[in-house]
Amino acid sequence: MLKVNQSLFKLTFTYPCLMHASLAVALTYDRYLNTTTGSRRSLEECYHWSQSTALFNDKLRRPVKTKDKDPIWGTAAALAVLTFSSPDAYRPEDSWPMKSSGNDDLEWVTMINGKMSLWQLVEPMRVDSLFHVMGVTFDQMLSPLPEVGTRGIPEPIIEICLLHDLSTADENPYFYAAHAVSHVLNLPDSEVTTGHTQLFTHRLGGAYKALLLKRDPVALLLLYLWYRKAGRSIWWIELRARVECPAIRMIMLEEQDMEELNHGVGEERIWSYVNATIHNTKVCEHQPSDETATWKGDGRRAMELGTDDAIVATFGGPPESGG
Repeated sequence: MLKVNQSLFKLTFTYPCLMHASLAVALTYDRYLNTTTGSRRSLEECYHWSQSTALFNDKLRRPVKTKDKDPIWGTAAALAVLTFSSPDAYRPEDSWPMKSSGNDDLEWVTMINGKMSLWQLVEPMRVDSLFHVMGVTFDQMLSPLPEVGTRGIPEPIIEICLLHDLSTADENPYFYAAHAVSHVLNLPDSEVTTGHTQLFTHRLGGAYKALLLKRDPVALLLLYLWYRKAGRSIWWIELRARVECPAIRMIMLEEQDMEELNHGVGEERIWSYVNATIHNTKVCEHQPSDETATWKGDGRRAMELGTDDAIVATFGGPPESGG
C-alpha cells in the first residue's frame, strides 16, 4: 500500500479536489484518535469537505481524461467516508433513529453506493490504475451472497429474521442483510477489511432500507450488529457507531420493540446473543497501534501516518494492519 499512498500524495498537488478531501479525512481521523464518544466536526473539516465537494462536482461536469480517473475515484471514496463518519448529531438522543431528519436519515448509504456509480467511468481495476493492486479487496466488496438458505448465519439471527432453508431475498427483506452481517461476524477482528464491511453497505437498499427508515426493530438489530463488529476494525465506521449504536439500543428499549422482535426467541436470549457477539473473548478489541498512539493529537502526522487508515482504505483497499 505504500506505493499507492505515495502516488495519491503526489496527485493531491495537481488535483485540488483530492487535496481538500484528503485533508478533511486526515482531520476527521485526528478527531477519531482524540475522542471516545460522538464529537462535532471542526471548522477545518467542514471547510475542506465543502471545498472538495464543490471542486469535485466541477470536475465531473467536464470531459474525464484517463489521467483524471484515479484522482476522481480517490476523491469520491474520501467524500463517501466523510459522509459516513460524520453523523448530523453527536449525541445518541439527538441522532437517528431516535430522531428523524427526514429523507437524509440514511444519506451515507446513498453516498457510498453513489461512489460505485462511477465504477464504469473511472475503471479502478484497469491495469494502469494505481488502485489495480486492490483487486482482492474489490472482489471481497462485490462478492456474491447466497441466493437461498441460511448457511453461515448464526441460529439467533435465523430465528429473529424468520429465515429458513428455502428463504430467498424475494420473500424475506432481511435475507441479504443477514447473510452480509453474518459474513463479517464470522471473521476475527484482525481479518476484517473494508471490503468485507462494504459487502453489507452495498446491500442496503430496496425493502431492507425501507424497513430501516421505518425503524423496524429487526432491521435495526442487524445494523447494530454490523456497526459493533465492523467499527472495531474500521475507524470511520466506529465514528458513526459511537452515536448510532447507543441510539438504536435506546429506541428499541424505549419503545419496547423487543416484543415485535421476539418471534419466539425471547428478549433475554436476543440481548445475550448480541452481547456475546460484541464482547467475544476469542477476538481482541480493536486498539490503536503503538505508533498511532504515539502521534495521537498531531493532525499533520495523522495525515502521514494514517494514510492507509484514513485515505487508502476508503478506496476499497484495506490498510496493511487489516483495518
